[in-house]
Amino acid sequence: METTFQRTKTTGTVPTRDQIVTQGDLLELKEDMLQELKRIIKECVSGQPGKKWLKSAEVKKLLGISHGFLQSLRDSGVLPFTKIGGSIYYDYEDITFMMSTNKSA
Repeated sequence: METTFQRTKTTGTVPTRDQIVTQGDLLELKEDMLQELKRIIKECVSGQPGKKWLKSAEVKKLLGISHGFLQSLRDSGVLPFTKIGGSIYYDYEDITFMMSTNKSA
């Protein structure tokens, strides 16, 4: 009895002993891992996240600020944001613009 290994990006199915992993599956895994590694390296070297939109937790970590301070930046209009459902997103370019305009000499 032979079963095939089906990999989905959302579930991350792990094969069992009786499943077969093809060379194609391994090549796809390799490409996925290389892309993710390149994104991480780019993020570390440039100091800039690999994505345009950041969630609140990512912004707090990036700037080293508390939830309350992030809330006050939103409330005062200093940091623009987009709210979709229950999640708040910030454009990385808006964050860098805010930091450069508020820089003191």
